[in-house]
Amino acid sequence: MTALAPPPPPLVVVAPAAHEVSYGLVRGTVRAGAKRVVVRVDGRIAGRASLRGRRFVVDLDLPFGTHTISVDAIGARGRPMRRTIRDVYGLPRAARPRERGARLEPALQRDVRRLAAAFGPSCGVYVQDLTTGAGAAWNARAEYPAASTLKLAVAVTALARFDATPVHGSELDRTFRSMLTYSDNAAANRLETWFGGSTSGGSHLVNATMATIGLTQTDMYGGYILDTLRFGAGFGAIPLTVVDQPGWGRGKRTTSLDLARLSRAIWLASGGLGPLRRKTPGFSAADGRYLLRILADVRDSGKLDRALPPRVTRVLHKAGWIGSARHDNGLVFWRGGVFVAAVTTYSAGGVGVSSDVLAGKVALTAFRRFR
Repeated sequence: MTALAPPPPPLVVVAPAAHEVSYGLVRGTVRAGAKRVVVRVDGRIAGRASLRGRRFVVDLDLPFGTHTISVDAIGARGRPMRRTIRDVYGLPRAARPRERGARLEPALQRDVRRLAAAFGPSCGVYVQDLTTGAGAAWNARAEYPAASTLKLAVAVTALARFDATPVHGSELDRTFRSMLTYSDNAAANRLETWFGGSTSGGSHLVNATMATIGLTQTDMYGGYILDTLRFGAGFGAIPLTVVDQPGWGRGKRTTSLDLARLSRAIWLASGGLGPLRRKTPGFSAADGRYLLRILADVRDSGKLDRALPPRVTRVLHKAGWIGSARHDNGLVFWRGGVFVAAVTTYSAGGVGVSSDVLAGKVALTAFRRFR
């Protein structure tokens, strides 16, 4: 006798998912007979939809920050079915991933060149509005010691090789969070060993993954030294040149262009688009949303976010710092969209707060131009 398949759940919420970012689309299915769906954000009604079938989509513009999303499906007799999703990090509807070609923004290019000239030590800058493609760059292909910025590359490579997004609170999830939110070197080494057998094997896989998405000047160069000081597409006509290449020897390396490409690829993947989804199929859209959710918890302030208005912007970023090099790379969200900014700096005699000030000026200048 053939066993009957169990009936489908009366209400399924496909998106958003807990412990991920959301751009405001609430999607799911309900059992036959449901008449309407009501969506609440933190207890307040935020959207409704009448039903003609079993599928529903409610389009919201979520406020920045962490929310609890409740979905009620209401039948003909008014009896609701409810599903609740906690720890959803809201990002603007206008920042939903889309693929855009790049184009030079001349006024921003003049701004970036002026800021780089005033900085003094060697620096590289890449900035682009991801919703329009407009951008600018300075010395964007110059290679610098990468420091902790490549922990983001380790995270991408690990997620592409694990079967599913880490379960919240699991040892693997805690390792990801320790590596990114606290920039823990030991956590990065553990991840490389888990997916590569050793830090050298893991680094080889990181380099291969980055190369598949176009990061041709990035080298992981082994694991991280423990107990060191740490701090918690096509790009078209934007000038991708080397103006000043400092001589600093061998080790982990990257460029402002590669860092920006990495952040852009993660953002695109969170919407099921871009080179990570096309060329690294193990990296899912859920992986992208999970990774952005962790970056939203990074509290490494005073860099790209240094001068941005905190009420209307959010910066999801990963910085890196050693004695001679100091960088920041991330995504800046505001109600009108999102832009990527990567600022790299180097001085053989040492770098400090002036590097963070430069990152802050670049981000603020770009925000003003793009807005």
